[in-house]
Amino acid sequence: MTSPGWVEQWLSTPRHATYLRQAGGDPQRALALYEWNTQLNAAFLHDFCHLEVGLRNVFDRALQAAVVPNDTHWTNEHTVTAVLLRQSGNADRRTANDIREARRRASGKTANSVPDRVVGGKVIAELSFGFWPYLLTNARRNTLWVPYLQSAFPPRTDRDQLHMGLVDLARARNRVAHHEPLRRNQIVPLQRKISRYANYVSLELRDYIAHASTIDQLRASRP
Repeated sequence: MTSPGWVEQWLSTPRHATYLRQAGGDPQRALALYEWNTQLNAAFLHDFCHLEVGLRNVFDRALQAAVVPNDTHWTNEHTVTAVLLRQSGNADRRTANDIREARRRASGKTANSVPDRVVGGKVIAELSFGFWPYLLTNARRNTLWVPYLQSAFPPRTDRDQLHMGLVDLARARNRVAHHEPLRRNQIVPLQRKISRYANYVSLELRDYIAHASTIDQLRASRP
């Protein structure tokens, strides 16, 4: 016979209590709410995936413009872009380390034996969503934003607004990826934010995410 406490042991007491409160103390509805939230998180990750791929390719194309034609990818430590990334102070230690670790993972080599030529697309795929907003900080305004990144986004894009919006989205993505509960009043604002920032990539991507998303159906089926 199944132990009545197995759900609490599985989810942990604090996490289970969150859903019990939402379910008015009904353990069966609490489990249904947890399952629904898991599906909702997966649906948001689907939409975040489309947004992330679009955004990172915008950054990638723009930063590759800093590289001498026929040279290696901009994530190579010897390119002009890599040098610029190291010129903005302490914050860039994190960026440089992120790139170095992404190159290591992409090549399958140890940190000290990564070859100069590593396929750029593989490196980009190893960089997290949270990497990209930090290329938009004020410290990089003159080294990256003005000469390279600004022209990659729609005219009159506010760098600071873009930076903070992507920071917020990266945090939201991490919460979703770590299976945190989503309150009902968070769902639509997060959908709108994903849509708004997909628009920085293209109108077509914005519309495609809306068309492919299952969030609206899930929102309507909440237990």
